[in-house]
Amino acid sequence: MIDLRSDTVTHPTPAMRQAMATAEVGDDVYGEDPTVRRLEERAAEKLGKQAAIFVPTGTMGNQVAIHLHTRPGSEVILEARAHIFNFEMGAMAVWSGVLPRPVVTADGLMTPEQVAAVISPPVSYRTPTTLLCLENTHNMWSGLPMDAARTAALAATARSRGLAVHLDGARIFNAAAALGTSAASLAAPCDTVMFCLSKGLAAPIGSLLAGPADLIGEARRVRKLFGGGMRQVGVLAAAGLVALDEMVDRLADDHRRARHLATGLAELPGVEVDPTRVWTNILVFRLRPAAEPAPAARLAAGLGERGILCIAFSDHELRMVTHVEIDDLAIEATLAAAREVLAGIYP
Repeated sequence: MIDLRSDTVTHPTPAMRQAMATAEVGDDVYGEDPTVRRLEERAAEKLGKQAAIFVPTGTMGNQVAIHLHTRPGSEVILEARAHIFNFEMGAMAVWSGVLPRPVVTADGLMTPEQVAAVISPPVSYRTPTTLLCLENTHNMWSGLPMDAARTAALAATARSRGLAVHLDGARIFNAAAALGTSAASLAAPCDTVMFCLSKGLAAPIGSLLAGPADLIGEARRVRKLFGGGMRQVGVLAAAGLVALDEMVDRLADDHRRARHLATGLAELPGVEVDPTRVWTNILVFRLRPAAEPAPAARLAAGLGERGILCIAFSDHELRMVTHVEIDDLAIEATLAAAREVLAGIYP
């Protein structure tokens, strides 16, 4: 099976399994798990922040940050296709009592002018804006990375109006690899940043939320409030340490394969994709209208019959994601299978 649905489908490496089996553990709710503490210290260092906290999921990390930076009845600015807005189950409204203010963009990158235009004025009859959320890489824009200059400009606009800035950096190490920089430089303009161990870094579970020490201290209370207090969780943190040590430098291989996949798909009938916009490991592409109403579902089903999994996001849009378990042969097999299926959709 060639699984291109996500980079979350990977299995722990042998080194991760060994580290998990021998991990030193304690009760993390009491702050007594030494492996978790090492992971949090390493994560804070790599992100250039004072402190970090281990959470089970990226969604929880994002939502803890939103809870810390906002107050009920306020608004959060984010890009219209952002993961927080589209795939986190309305959690900001449920857990923090805040509303999203989505900004539609042409390319996935908000401008300072767009952000400034949607910040509510300080009047009694408008919902106050308290937070700007950014995403790097941007999942639904084919894993688009955002450079430090753009991040800094957006953050400066937000702060000039009293807003905090949170970065959904689920794949920030992919962004850093694509841009030839460090994750710390990309996160520097933001108050808090979340990144996932369980995506391109191939750990079985876990994310980190990093930021100022006092804020991360409060995040421990909010994590518990949200049901995220964990006990002898060093068995999972151990895999995260291996991920940070061994899986970051190989991300460029995933990016190369995603670009090759995009280039091959662009040559097939019905496919609309610009390979030059595939910078990292995520490929989102569209299919042109066809005789049948949902060509994306037909392509996904046809690939599935041939042992290749991907996701149809809509009638005409699909996503494929490369990762450590996808090699060059898998890319060629995917292109061959797509050629067969698409020939039936676009004869």
